[in-house]
Amino acid sequence: MSPDLSAAQARRIAIAAQGLDKPRKTGPVGPPQFRKLVGQLGVIQIDSVNVVVRTHYLPAFSRLGAYPQTLLETEAWGRKPSLFEYWGHEASFMPLALQPLFRWRMERARAGETWSGLARFGRERRDYIDAILAEIERRGPVTGGDFAEGPRGKPGWWSWSDGKRALEWLFWAGFITTRTRRGFERVYDLTERVIPAAILNQPTPSEAEAHKALLMIAARAMGVATEGDMRDYFRMPVAATKARLAELAEEGLLTPVAVKGWRQPAYLHPDARIPRRVAGAALLSPFDNLIWRRERTERLFGVRVRLEIYTPAHKREHGYYVLPFLQGDGVTGGVDLKADRKAGVLRVQAAHAEFAVDPMTVAPALAEELRLMAGWLGLERVEVSGKGDLSAALGAALG
Repeated sequence: MSPDLSAAQARRIAIAAQGLDKPRKTGPVGPPQFRKLVGQLGVIQIDSVNVVVRTHYLPAFSRLGAYPQTLLETEAWGRKPSLFEYWGHEASFMPLALQPLFRWRMERARAGETWSGLARFGRERRDYIDAILAEIERRGPVTGGDFAEGPRGKPGWWSWSDGKRALEWLFWAGFITTRTRRGFERVYDLTERVIPAAILNQPTPSEAEAHKALLMIAARAMGVATEGDMRDYFRMPVAATKARLAELAEEGLLTPVAVKGWRQPAYLHPDARIPRRVAGAALLSPFDNLIWRRERTERLFGVRVRLEIYTPAHKREHGYYVLPFLQGDGVTGGVDLKADRKAGVLRVQAAHAEFAVDPMTVAPALAEELRLMAGWLGLERVEVSGKGDLSAALGAALG
């Protein structure tokens, strides 16, 4: 049997579903455009690495251009926020309307289904956790530093104080949430003092209903995707995902399709578009929704995207913090960037063209994108080092 979709069609569908298929519109970006984008994506991953800018600011830049970063902060932590923070893909911002769809995860956390060490802490120290919750109710917003007492162990999770572990358990379980952040540190408060009553008073869907709704959001955000792709989008349970996808297909809400070259069957969202051509260009965060599942990225684009932060410097192939460059319907290159704020320079520490791509066809568009990013970050200029097969052409394009 011939496949329903070619690999090129699937790639264009995926790019269009993420809002990356067309050149950006010019003009100011305000709350309506930002909220529409987050609704389209469903989730924005949060990460602490700040070598360029923290990753949660990048998806909107990639799609909307040089928007004010304070816009995200207002939508997340302002007087009338449109976002809430919870475990979506990883730590994530999501539209407030999705909060009821994650109550099943909160209930599972309360029952002990979370990180093994945190679950054990919840079982063994529940009285202590309840005391921390009562203290937050009395005191108001707190940080992990307010409860820094307790023994510390090995680096990583076990280096947390007991107070920090209690806060993380309460966050997973939905008793507290993020009111704001100071730098990158969460400031916690009771959920009912942060999430609007209109959201909290909505009925709690059954776990099956919530799973189906989340899978439909994931399917819309990806356009066409395998079961594994959709399960990964909101980190869903394996068995439940398979069962709910079968129901969604039977109900005609998703269409099973075969994509040429894909080993697994896929599902097509009814709103998916297949553009005849893709004309956008964007630098992508390593944690961007389009590419965060590396296996899917290789399947779509034929390139390996790897985060080499934790790779020893002498073993890195492309650099410390590489942003892939999406040009048309392909990932044509990647740049290892650093925002040197003191010098006012966006430093391109390495630049590589992907295989079978002529650097001269990539460099002018990438140079334009880097200039836009530098201006957005408040930096005066872009400077390129000599590392990588794209560096010479990129340096020439930047003048």
